[in-house]
Amino acid sequence: MAREAATSDKQARAVARFVRIAPRKARLCVDLIRGKQVDEALAILRFTPKAAAPIVADVIASAAANAEHNLGLDRQRLVIKTAYVDGGPSLKRYIPRAMGRASQILKRTSHITVIVEESARLPRPSAAQRNRRTARRTAAAAPAETATVPSEKPAEGTNEA
Repeated sequence: MAREAATSDKQARAVARFVRIAPRKARLCVDLIRGKQVDEALAILRFTPKAAAPIVADVIASAAANAEHNLGLDRQRLVIKTAYVDGGPSLKRYIPRAMGRASQILKRTSHITVIVEESARLPRPSAAQRNRRTARRTAAAAPAETATVPSEKPAEGTNEA
């Protein structure tokens, strides 16, 4: 679905071509995330009630994965530099109308492009912070220990007189 390629030294991109959604509708979602950090953009799109939101989120996730895997960039520092939607070819369909006529319906397609880069403004996490983050992940993946049962307390509100 998405075609990937690197554009320059510190930029990664992903392109989803021939997506079956109108460019005008897809641009509404792309305009929400332009210039934001990748994780923030994905969070915004997760709660956006538009049909294009999951499609745009997939393209952003693909661009971020390209940046991590192909260029070795830090995902926490990735920013969406450029995001745009171009129109693709339209599927032409016909619908019957009154008095034996037919009207054309255009089912539009889109080409969605996202370019991410590592931001110089965001601080790079230190080695200690990265190790702490991985330690937390491994601790969360490990099975939890059995919880201790608190000792029973006498019921409150009872008077012994």
